[in-house]
Amino acid sequence: MVIEIWEDEPRAGTFLIAQGFHREHKNVLQTVNDYREDFEDFGVLKTRKLRSTGGRAANEIMLNEDQAMFLGTLLRNSKIVVAFKKELILSFKKCRQQLNAVSKQKVSETYQITRDIGKMVRKQTTDAMQGFVEYSRGQGSKNPERYYANITRMVNGLLFIVDGKFKNLREVMSVQQLMTVSSAEQIIERGLLDGMSRKKFYKEIYKDIKARVMVFADLHGQSEVIDRHLMIE
Repeated sequence: MVIEIWEDEPRAGTFLIAQGFHREHKNVLQTVNDYREDFEDFGVLKTRKLRSTGGRAANEIMLNEDQAMFLGTLLRNSKIVVAFKKELILSFKKCRQQLNAVSKQKVSETYQITRDIGKMVRKQTTDAMQGFVEYSRGQGSKNPERYYANITRMVNGLLFIVDGKFKNLREVMSVQQLMTVSSAEQIIERGLLDGMSRKKFYKEIYKDIKARVMVFADLHGQSEVIDRHLMIE
């Protein structure tokens, strides 16, 4: 998919745009840089690293809708260019609909109750994680704080398919997904508390909770954040 929700806004990366227009990526980047001030009239140009394919590291520019459309005006029309311009327009429209659907679900009473319960469960799990951090430090861990991020990445990676970048992933989850992540966090909380009460080595505790979440994820399955769980009118 050319368009993704990146930092909570529909954007298109210049790498896939270049492929869609049948252009060299370096040439598309050069066009953006040649007209940088004009592009920035439509918003801040944001850059991210491309995934390494074994070659030299490279960056791409994430264009918002207006910037992507402006780029299209700078290219000479052909059947390929016109067809891809149409695809960009339709893809941006779909992303806007998705974000509007996310906003609509947040006003429902069911969502608000589920979100509040999720925050309470998250607080309990965070407290257990804080205890685990101190427990790990006492057993010689050099950087125990990393377990906060490691555990969060583990849960998100096992339970969800995430296409894009979000400031807070839970803000775009469905009610069912919020319930799922709360269940996973309860499993984590219980695993941490059990392991510490039994005086297990901190690395073994982490392996144990990862195994528990993997079993839960295997039984539950993965779901795609935003794209699959919302009906788009």
